[in-house]
Amino acid sequence: MMARKKVGLGERHKKILRFLEKFHSENGYPPSIREIGENTSISSTSVVNYYLNQLEEMHYIERESNVSRGIRLVRNLEGQLLKAAQTVTEMFTVPVIGRIVAGEPVPVPSSDFNYYDQETGIDIARSLLPPKEKTEDLFALEVQGDSMIDAMVNDGDIVIMRPITQANNGEMVAVWLADRDETTLKYFYLENGRVRLQPANPLMSPIIIDDPAYVQVQGKVVLVIRRLEES
Repeated sequence: MMARKKVGLGERHKKILRFLEKFHSENGYPPSIREIGENTSISSTSVVNYYLNQLEEMHYIERESNVSRGIRLVRNLEGQLLKAAQTVTEMFTVPVIGRIVAGEPVPVPSSDFNYYDQETGIDIARSLLPPKEKTEDLFALEVQGDSMIDAMVNDGDIVIMRPITQANNGEMVAVWLADRDETTLKYFYLENGRVRLQPANPLMSPIIIDDPAYVQVQGKVVLVIRRLEES
């Protein structure tokens, strides 16, 4: 049984508090238990919970068990009450249904856009989306390739998509090229009866499709989740 520490902040308490403040400041929502452990060198989620319970007893944080990532930072390391407690942001899960190529189109199974693995999803803070954006039909794709790097979409990032079938010029969309049985992520432009799929990489050329009927728009990017760099 783990021995109870005396009242007061230990080094692990301080590490957790620093991480909570930093993570919320950078992301706008609280971290998960696993993220807290990974960034404070605590390998067990039960041990993370142990310290969080202590911080709650000492009134540094508040927790809501029925909310994903339900942690609010109430006081800082110096024990000062925050002027406005960091509120728990509504979270929801978006299914990750496959990969999308941000490069030269490559063949993928035709069912790729329709396969929802219920075990694979990503938690998103509602506050990260536009106020009127509906969350029910959103899906996520992992980006493969670097054709959209100038749009801050890198290899390994996750793009959150809203299903659409028609795109406006300049929108970043996932498209299915029916004649090639290929899929790709690009900026969409309809010009002079042809479709230009424009990469955001000066080293790559646009893809020109003469017959727009072969371009099936599957979704529009509404949010990009950056891949964390390995330390």
